[in-house]
Formats: sequence, structure tokens, C-alpha cells
Amino acid sequence: MEPGIYPEIEILTEIRGEANRTELIEMETGQPSGTLSGNDLSSLSSTPATTFSRCSYAVSRRYQHFLDQTVPHVLYRWLSCLIVVLIYAIRVYLVQGFYIITYGLGIYLLSLLIGFLSPQIDPEIHDGPTLPTRGSDEFRPFVRRLPEFKFWYSITKAFCIAFVMTFFFVFDVPVFWPILLIYWVMLFLLTMRRQISHMIKYRYVPFSTGKQRYDGKKGPSTKTADLPEE
Repeated sequence: MEPGIYPEIEILTEIRGEANRTELIEMETGQPSGTLSGNDLSSLSSTPATTFSRCSYAVSRRYQHFLDQTVPHVLYRWLSCLIVVLIYAIRVYLVQGFYIITYGLGIYLLSLLIGFLSPQIDPEIHDGPTLPTRGSDEFRPFVRRLPEFKFWYSITKAFCIAFVMTFFFVFDVPVFWPILLIYWVMLFLLTMRRQISHMIKYRYVPFSTGKQRYDGKKGPSTKTADLPEE
């Protein structure tokens, strides 16, 4: 990511890093960071616990900075997720086991999908702004309960954790996997049926294609403005 294209990401990263540094000092000393002198800070930096905390803090900050850089690269992120899914599928196919892990992973992915397709404000619970139902209504993009980036990150992390678990045979519980597959398919169909009924009842589509433009007397144009989904 070129510097300056997403300045808000850089600012948030710096603010997050300074806040984590203050919390780290206060956690190690039990005192507010502003009350410590220079000698206290120098003696604090020589302890093994502080060294480990600084190393873990540096790693977590680099990791968070890497995630911030991947935000605009939607296609590459999902391609990497697809590669992780394929690696896990090959692993399970070769060992012919760990069906309980795969079933639990499928249930978790189904819950993520429902959050991705659901609006942030559920009209059944809250009386908030609704999506436009007519062409004359004001354009409002669809705001998800689970944003696209968190949806991708949760899926990728779940498959990575499940892949690591396949190397511990304590999780390889012998089960008849066709029953689990049939049960998951039934659960998927029932859940999606309820979600589609919710979409039809409240007249919304979980995707934003952009705002319709008008070209003078010619009426509405088929062109759309590129607006973010979130």
C-alpha cells in the first residue's frame, strides 16, 4: 500500500501503538506511566518480563500493521483464503479423519455467513433507518452486522486453527461422517430459508451496487457510482 492513499489507517495504527505502549508500562509497574522517572523506565527495560512484553508488543503491532495494509486488497485476500481452504481440505482428505473438527468448522462458518448477510440494525428488534424500497427513496448502502474484512479474517483464522488441530489425533473422534454432512446440509437449508424470508419481509438485499444516476431528461442511467459496501 502506497503511503498517503489510506491516511486514516496510518493514523489509527499510530494511535493504537501509543496506547498499547502506555498500557504496557502501566501493566509492568502498576503505576500511571506519567509518574515514572527516567531511571524507573531504564530499570524497567532490563527485566526479562519487560523484554518479552516488548517483543510480543512489537510482533502484534507488525501483525496489525500487515492486516491494515490488506484492507483495500479484497481480491488477493479472498484468494489467499481459498488457498488456505484447499490446504485444509487436502489435509482432511489425506488423513481420512477429523470429521468432528470439520463439522464444527462448518457450523461456525454458517454463523459467520448469517452475520455477513444480516443488516447491522435488525428491523425486528430496533427501530432504526431502513433500506430504500422504492426508486424515489434516498440511497443508503447496506451496512452489515459482520463487515467484509472481519468475515474474511474470521474464516481464514478458523481454517488455520482447524488445520493445526488436525495434527493432534486426540481430536480425531471416530464418527459416521455422512450423518454429520446430512445434518449440516439440513441446518444450512433451514437457516438460509429463514434468512431469505427475513430479506423478503423487510425488503432488503445484502449487497450494495451503488447509487443510481440521472442523465437529465433521459431518466435514470444504468451507470452506478462505486460505493463501499461497509
